Amino acid sequence: MNSYTHPLTQEQAAKLRALLEELGFEFSPKQYTLFFAQKNKLSVAVYEKGPKVLVQGKGVEEFVQFQLEPKILGEAKLGYEEVHSPEMFEPHLGVDESGKGDFFGPLVISGVYVDRGIARKLLDAGVVDSKKIGSDARIRTLADSIRKSSLGLAETVLIGPAKYNELYEKFGNLNKLLGWGHARVIENLLEKKPDCPRSVSDQFADASVIERSLLRHGRNIGIEQRVRAESDIAVAAASILAREAFINWLERRGKELGLRLERGVSANVKEAAKKLVEAKGPQALREVAKVHFRTAHQIAPDDYPAPPPRENWRG
Repeated sequence: MNSYTHPLTQEQAAKLRALLEELGFEFSPKQYTLFFAQKNKLSVAVYEKGPKVLVQGKGVEEFVQFQLEPKILGEAKLGYEEVHSPEMFEPHLGVDESGKGDFFGPLVISGVYVDRGIARKLLDAGVVDSKKIGSDARIRTLADSIRKSSLGLAETVLIGPAKYNELYEKFGNLNKLLGWGHARVIENLLEKKPDCPRSVSDQFADASVIERSLLRHGRNIGIEQRVRAESDIAVAAASILAREAFINWLERRGKELGLRLERGVSANVKEAAKKLVEAKGPQALREVAKVHFRTAHQIAPDDYPAPPPRENWRG
């Protein structure tokens, strides 16, 4: 293991700083951190956002097990994952998506198969939920590790904006579209691992949405949805592969257009959409953006209707 990250409270951050001083770490300024310290080839950064700690370099595992967990976090998890979460090491698929909340770019759904050996390799590589990773370079490095560690038992389905808009109009509901995408990834993985007993993903809709979309190969697999499923190593790995494919698409398409395609739905996103419409017309949005978003209506109200109130799938 060469990196470890964990959220902290402000009190834990203060305690960690005192501990590092006691252990003889040297402090130096670093952007976006509350503090940054190094000793030998080990660095500890506590970032303002969160806050959260990132431990990197040589001796990460020893520092986490013997200093951070017992003295700051008050828990022992590293190396005890099989005790705390034994089901995470049993054969299963993890499925996650990226891009569903971003105006620009595709919807990407990825899946990864794990068993005990693959789960351990992914943990040792430092795989965590992609939302905990702020660096695109780190996402790409981990995605490479995941592809190697999973022995090819990983799948990604990228639904580009033009196809996404077509499918959204067909399904009329994001949850149904997500269920269809999850089912395609599960089916593709079951072609490679037909005896896999279950699939784990984040809770986004009634599990029957996925089950109804499964074809012959997927009829017997158990579909498990849970809140914060990214704590499962297979789902975390899938989230990284999906995020990598999403950022690569945005970067590549943005270069082709000579326009920075921002993430999310910020003011910068709206500004980029305006520039695109001015240069290429309202229909150009269908090729690079999800036009059922309110942003499309705000930019080109004559071409894209205002979205209806959100449907509550539990209703």
